[in-house]
Formats: sequence, C-alpha cells, structure tokens
Amino acid sequence: MEFVTFYNGNKMPIIGLGTFRVENNDQCKDAVKHAIENGYRHIDTAMIYDNEEMVGQGIAEGLASTGLDRSDLFVTSKLWLDDYGRSNVAEAYETSLSKLGLDYLDLYLMHWPGLDEALMIDTWQGMEDLYKNDKVKNIGVSNFNAEHLEALLAQVSIKPVINQVEFHPYLTQSELRRYLEVQNIHVESWSPLMNAQILEDDIVKSVASEINKTPAQVIIRWNIEHGVVVIPKSVTPSRIEENLNVFDFELTKEHIERLDSLNEDKRIGPNPSEYSGH
Repeated sequence: MEFVTFYNGNKMPIIGLGTFRVENNDQCKDAVKHAIENGYRHIDTAMIYDNEEMVGQGIAEGLASTGLDRSDLFVTSKLWLDDYGRSNVAEAYETSLSKLGLDYLDLYLMHWPGLDEALMIDTWQGMEDLYKNDKVKNIGVSNFNAEHLEALLAQVSIKPVINQVEFHPYLTQSELRRYLEVQNIHVESWSPLMNAQILEDDIVKSVASEINKTPAQVIIRWNIEHGVVVIPKSVTPSRIEENLNVFDFELTKEHIERLDSLNEDKRIGPNPSEYSGH
C-alpha cells in the first residue's frame, strides 16, 4: 500500500473503500470486512450515508478475522450540514463514533461548504476544537472550491489536511488541484469511476487494453499517478479486490495525457458553490 503524508506528519493510505450509496445492511458489513481481509487499510463513510453502523460492524469483523489492531486502519466519516455550527460539532462526532463502534476517527471532514460563509467558519472552529482536544487524528473538508478555502484560511488557525472532491477524467479540477498543492492540502476523489460511466469511455478502454488492465484499474491508477487519494466504491468481492490491485503497473506520460484530455468540467454531483444540502 502507498500512502500520502499530511503536513502534520500523519499518513493516509492512497486507496480506500468508499461506501456512498451502500445500504446499512449485511452487504455493507460484508464488503467492509472483505476489503480489510484483502488488504484495504482505509474505509470512508459519512453520517449522511446512513450506514455507519454496518460499516462499523464490518470494521470490527475485519479486524477480528485478520488480527489487525484498530491503529492499522484509517477510518473517515463526515459532518453533515444539519449539524453545522461550532456548538454542534462535538455531539455529531460522538454520534458517528457511537454508530461506528470506534473510539476515534483518523479523519473527520466537513461534508460541504454550504452557502453561509460565517457558519462554515464557525463550524470549522468546532472541527479545530476536536483536533486540539485530541479527539480526532486529522480534520479536513469535502467539496470545497478554492474560494471557500480562501475564506476559511483567512480566519482559522488549523488548515485542513485534505479536500475530498469530485475528480475523474471528465472533471480534472486542475486549477483547484494547483491551489491545493500550493497550500499543501491533499486531494481525495469521491466517485472516481463516475458510477461506472467513465468505464465506458473509448479512450479509457483503449488504454486498458494496451496495458492489459481493466478500465477501473486504469482510472484508479490515474488518480494515484496524480497523487490523489482514491476511494472506489464496490460491494462485489471480486471488484473490491480488483480495485486494490493497481500497484504492479504504472501509466505512461502519454497515457496520463490522453486521460487528462478527456476533461469536460462535467460533474455528476452538485456544484459546491450552489449546494445547501437539500
């Protein structure tokens, strides 16, 4: 497994298992357990996914069956907009911990910037409180554009370690990624496979056939080549394994350029500048 290192010295596995749109049932639990048993050390969930209980059970069963310690895993959850406000953050965090059956999270994210800048900054101060009180290992944001981060960084004392955003060959976010690189804030991609849409692209398929890998492996490797943390979602055991099997090859510069050229600034999720959570 490869890692990225945050500005605070902490490390994060560059691949994790995403759980967006995975229901809170045995399939979710089994997927998380299978991922851990097959080498994943990074699990991503969120309060709004409404599956933290079964993600937590999968973590517990995966740790039990592998003999790993909790400290061997990197677990992320996210604060939803309904719980924004400095005074609400600690309770929301403890609720997520309780559902997951964990004592701490490795990473807690503000899920969206929201449309109220003052509330965004106030909420981040609550995230800082968690971090300063050693309740959480790392704090970050999700779906923040550069202007959101500019407003935040002008008024807070602790920088996010990471920004989890929509990122795939149809939305390469090059300006935002350049900004984050200057700020020493890592990038993480959600929905990297575009709910499988990108896997049907002719260029993606041609690169895959040239190097005898699957389209999904090509896209995941493309994320890694860009230094982006990637959390492909699957509940299918064979796909969970396939998605992690990307460390025995590299893409050429020409492959990367071909994939980069697919950019259309096309989103499958909301525009962060316009999203209120409803």
